[in-house]
Amino acid sequence: MHNLAVFASGTGTNFVAIAKACASGVIDARVAVMVCDKPVAAVIERAREMGVESFVFDPHAYPSKAAYEAEIVKILDSKGIELVCLAGYMRIVGDTLLKAYEGRIINIHPSLLPAFKGAHAVEQAVAYGVKVYGISIHWVNSDLDGGKIIAQRAFPYEGSDPEEVHRLGQVIEHELYVETINTILCER
Repeated sequence: MHNLAVFASGTGTNFVAIAKACASGVIDARVAVMVCDKPVAAVIERAREMGVESFVFDPHAYPSKAAYEAEIVKILDSKGIELVCLAGYMRIVGDTLLKAYEGRIINIHPSLLPAFKGAHAVEQAVAYGVKVYGISIHWVNSDLDGGKIIAQRAFPYEGSDPEEVHRLGQVIEHELYVETINTILCER
């Protein structure tokens, strides 16, 4: 069985989708650890309810990004993590983690990359007036949302409400992330 780590910063809906898929055997893996950078994030309670161990840290409690990433690497190594899945993790991955897990970190993003990179992709797309939105999953590298795209799925939307776009996209995110993780693990 494969060991996954899921990184999250917020409510954890993608974490739950991945953890449920693992628990039900849809993904032949287990979420060995959930990593969170927000000590009050809702995902922490969701992980507890699902029996998934968490590593929760406050980045400001460390002297540098390299210091907290070094601690994360130790935890991932101790769990035999094969794939790191960023799922609403709102930090840019730094060199320490990238070097240790190069080619083993994926991210989900709420736009059809390479368009609309960064934290406010949906809001940027709405402001631009796009009519086709989408979800991308990509390998993480040192370029913000710039790694090679693994999977994408588009959906039409004619309105102008970013929250509605997020809600529509979230349904696709949960399905696409599970499918993509399965594909990657089958290739290993």
